[in-house]
Amino acid sequence: MKWVAIAGGWRKTNDKVDQDVRSEIKKIFSAGNGIISGGALGVDYIALDEALKNDQEALRIKIFIPSTFEIYKNHFISRANEGVITIKQASGLIEQIAKLKSINPGALIEGPDKILNQESYFRRITEIIKNSDELIAFHINKTEGTQDTIEKAAVKNIPIKVFSYTL
Repeated sequence: MKWVAIAGGWRKTNDKVDQDVRSEIKKIFSAGNGIISGGALGVDYIALDEALKNDQEALRIKIFIPSTFEIYKNHFISRANEGVITIKQASGLIEQIAKLKSINPGALIEGPDKILNQESYFRRITEIIKNSDELIAFHINKTEGTQDTIEKAAVKNIPIKVFSYTL
């Protein structure tokens, strides 16, 4: 079994991104492989949603977050209170990760960070790639985080498939 990293933007998606992510997740699971992702909004959220439909026991799903789930939840609630994301987005993501954790606690890999910022997310990307056999990236608007993921996968010399979007 291969572990396929799924990466992509969190700020914007559209129907095409949604369809492409879901299609790739279905292909991964039908081939008997698993996914690794970052438990964020956008592409990560879509990927986990589709993965749970294809692996109801969550045995072939690994979600890396940079902190404990408690810190992560509070971070997203704070981001919603700041107006960076909506309350609906924050609560949806929290519910999704809580569901994953209740199905298979080992599928949620919590990181050591106490404060979440760009550096903690880039460290999470490093862990995702370290544990992956290949990468499928959904690069939306040439974001820095997805580009960092692609570069780390290239250094590791694993197969990389990139979908590019301008939204």
